Amino acid sequence: MAEILGIHNVSKRYSSHIALHNISFSVQQGSVFGLLGPNGAGKTSLIRIINQITGPDTGEVLFHGEKLQPKHVERIGYLPEERGLYKKMTVGDQVLYLARLKGLPKYEAKKRLKIWFAKFDMESWWNKKVEELSKGMQQKVQFIVTVIHEPELLILDEPFSGFDPINAQLIKNELLELKKKGSTVIFSTHNMGSVEELCDNIALINKAEKILDGSVKEIRKTYRTNTYKISFKGNPLGFINALWAGGDLLDKHTEDEIHSYTIKLAPKVTSSQFLQAILPTCEVHSFNEIIPSMNDIFIMKVSEVNQETGTQSNYTE
Repeated sequence: MAEILGIHNVSKRYSSHIALHNISFSVQQGSVFGLLGPNGAGKTSLIRIINQITGPDTGEVLFHGEKLQPKHVERIGYLPEERGLYKKMTVGDQVLYLARLKGLPKYEAKKRLKIWFAKFDMESWWNKKVEELSKGMQQKVQFIVTVIHEPELLILDEPFSGFDPINAQLIKNELLELKKKGSTVIFSTHNMGSVEELCDNIALINKAEKILDGSVKEIRKTYRTNTYKISFKGNPLGFINALWAGGDLLDKHTEDEIHSYTIKLAPKVTSSQFLQAILPTCEVHSFNEIIPSMNDIFIMKVSEVNQETGTQSNYTE
């Protein structure tokens, strides 16, 4: 898979505040990439640099291996967290105007907008004023404007904010469909469930520095803790006796004669060895490894850095 975007040693300072410090990572074409971090970490500063709203103090950004230039803007779609539409304009005039700004001829713009409006069940909105729409409805309009020119790279800042679960899923489905067609998506979000659902790779930024990046699947595997949840029927005492040689009991719960225990195995004990030890003592109903979620990993990594650096820091957005 070819690289579409390369971030190389990018730093940015605003007066005495460091927004980004020596950030590097790459985004592969046709992937969904999560740009993560707590508020004030530097995510928005980096997104503005990629969109050429500002420039880096040091380092460079490459688009398809070429240093980022103004001509690349038309190949990028950007949905900022701060939504903005002309509230007195009708929806139809608004989207047509913005589509034309993105270089689409009027006929082609109308044709594409008709398809998107039907897909999002928005046909009746064309003559409504923007101010008549709810926040979620306005966000649908802005999403369409962001993707209407079929950009190679989509950058979405908190794209699910304000959406109800049904419309959030609608947008997720469209992002996956755009990925299938070859588009690359970068999105910044605090919703770690969406990260696990959509992202191939992530970069985690905290206090202006990258503290983690890589494949979502590999990161979760790396931070596994050899912890399992087992449900069984039988004598709990026999189970505990079998457990003593291989691990620790972290939690337990019993309902309708089914025991659900959470256990952490010793480093050299495999799940197969554990099962062989406890099978003579009980009837196992389920046995599943508990792999840390991206939310767990996010909190852990950010907490580690904050403890190392202390609560006072010069690194702010």
